[in-house]
Amino acid sequence: MILSNILRYSKNIGSKVNGHRLQSTLIVAEHDNEKLAAVTRNALTAAKKLGGEVSVLVAGTKIGSVVEEVTKVSGVTKVLKAEGEEFKGFLPEILAPLVLATQKRINATHVLAGSSAQSKSLLPRVAALLDVSPVTDVIDIKSPDTFVRTIYAGNAILTLKSLDAVKVLTVRSTSFEAAADGGSGSVEDAVPVGSYEKGSGSEWISQELTKNDRPDLASAKIVVSGGRGVKSAENFKMIYDLADKMGAGVGASRAAVDAGFVPNDMQIGQTGKIVAPVSDNNILIKV
Repeated sequence: MILSNILRYSKNIGSKVNGHRLQSTLIVAEHDNEKLAAVTRNALTAAKKLGGEVSVLVAGTKIGSVVEEVTKVSGVTKVLKAEGEEFKGFLPEILAPLVLATQKRINATHVLAGSSAQSKSLLPRVAALLDVSPVTDVIDIKSPDTFVRTIYAGNAILTLKSLDAVKVLTVRSTSFEAAADGGSGSVEDAVPVGSYEKGSGSEWISQELTKNDRPDLASAKIVVSGGRGVKSAENFKMIYDLADKMGAGVGASRAAVDAGFVPNDMQIGQTGKIVAPVSDNNILIKV
């Protein structure tokens, strides 16, 4: 009886160890072909809570500097590089088959990205190809299959357990610290050329970037936000001046955006950008 119990206990320990080793996360890096986006560093911190190896897929046109930066981030096991003109503009129709092929190649149990406009277009497509349900805007990870996210516009918090074989997640950047440097990941090609089916029906033409010296809303420690009460686009200069004095980012309510006071990339809230919650180190000023 004693020997039987010892054997059963050893078997259970072995299955847990083996199960942990089988955990593998594929992170889809977001970047501008020059520098890694901050949301990906937040996603790397979230991935550490899942356990197992962490691989980062970097796709783009000229990604040498981004690949080098990712290899130095703490927690990265390897960087999977996909470089080519077809990735110009980071179209989700092109990237989704690549992510799927890469996930199958490394047998990843989790596909993860920071919550952003790009990931919200890409990861649902990946989830559809995998025939699983994506879990979006995760704010905490309890275990490899149990996640916490907000619902009802943030008025309630839901803890859910996913039974899908592959978990597809976007994580809210304000809920996880950015991963620091200190790693030494290896680099290899994501998939052989021509080994995945490219998307069709969409073509990247051009893009116009708004230059802004103020802190990015998603990572700013201080945000000054204007609403309908500002009354006009001209009056928003007061918001800009206050923000510049404080070294803050500038946001706006949906009403201010709809009224044409400011462009829609400044909108914060449920239908805009998520900013850091108010705490001792984070301040949101509404005007």
